[in-house]
Amino acid sequence: MGEELFLHMNGGKGERSYANNSSLQRKVILEAKPVLEETIRTLYIDSFPDCIKVADLGCSVGPNALLATSNIIDIVDTLSKHLNCEPPTFQFYLNDLFGNDFNTIFNSLPDFSKRLQEVKGHKFGPCFINATPGSFYGRLFPNNFIHFFHSFNSLHWLSQDPLLGLTGETGSLNKGNCYIVNTSPSAVYKAYLNQFREGFKVFLKSRWEELVPGGAMVLVLLGRDETPRRNIWEEVALTLNVMLLEGLIEEEKMDSFNIPTYQPTLEEIRLVIQEEGSFSLQSPKIITLPWDEGVNKGGDASFVDGNTRAEFIANYTRAAMEPLLLAKFDANVIDELFLRFKKKLVQLMEEEILEYANLVISLSKNG
Repeated sequence: MGEELFLHMNGGKGERSYANNSSLQRKVILEAKPVLEETIRTLYIDSFPDCIKVADLGCSVGPNALLATSNIIDIVDTLSKHLNCEPPTFQFYLNDLFGNDFNTIFNSLPDFSKRLQEVKGHKFGPCFINATPGSFYGRLFPNNFIHFFHSFNSLHWLSQDPLLGLTGETGSLNKGNCYIVNTSPSAVYKAYLNQFREGFKVFLKSRWEELVPGGAMVLVLLGRDETPRRNIWEEVALTLNVMLLEGLIEEEKMDSFNIPTYQPTLEEIRLVIQEEGSFSLQSPKIITLPWDEGVNKGGDASFVDGNTRAEFIANYTRAAMEPLLLAKFDANVIDELFLRFKKKLVQLMEEEILEYANLVISLSKNG
């Protein structure tokens, strides 16, 4: 069974679902909207398609799954009115891996369509929404088919375990750890970087073949900038390591588990784009947000107590990681992990500011 089957968020609408633990991600989408607007504006004015075909890669589940769709509709509708032309027909393709909870998205479509009609009116162009399951590290659509690709909070997830088949002198190359930590050999970092580079090249080549001439993409993913920051995946890995040393996790299970995510720098992304050669990179942007952004809806997170902020971070981390963890560890291990992780977060937030760097990349197709 391929590991990618477990790379999906918690489905449904329960307390631990991604749908109920994704307000931070919503904030990033809204912060990245100006880049989306400029890219769509250039694309639309240059081509004026009667039917604009858009694919959202790694759509996940919950209210954010249709937020990019809604934003793109708003941008094109505003442009159409400004240019005094008929709005196009919209064809959206929601993509994620086969294990994604597409049913929850489908159940939200009637309300989504109703809101569109109420806001846009009956003169608004038809909007069709389909699901396209499968890995975006490969082909998903016919040649010259899609006008615009959008991907949010997905491309830092790798196509496979980067340490698969790699061993050191003592067996596991990253003994006792499941991510890149300070004590990891340099070969571990290189393996993660190489897996990201390999996957991103396949991603770019596939999208170039699927995009129409003049097509474009906006990609938003977790990354790194020049400021040294704590990495949330490393903190999860260090918490698991302590549990291993205490005998709460079997060594064999720990040695066969690695968190398959990599947060690249802009320079690492730029080099892959140049080497692959299919796209031109437009002015990239970095959005920095605290780990607890969104904990106090409509207010300042600093007015929320540390325990509540830590629980907020632990909950959305669990919503993102639980299917992956359940493929390797028992439920009681996962419960203990996030209890400890929450306590650790309370301590960390008393000592320093915890922030993410989000990379916003706009690409246009060459040729």
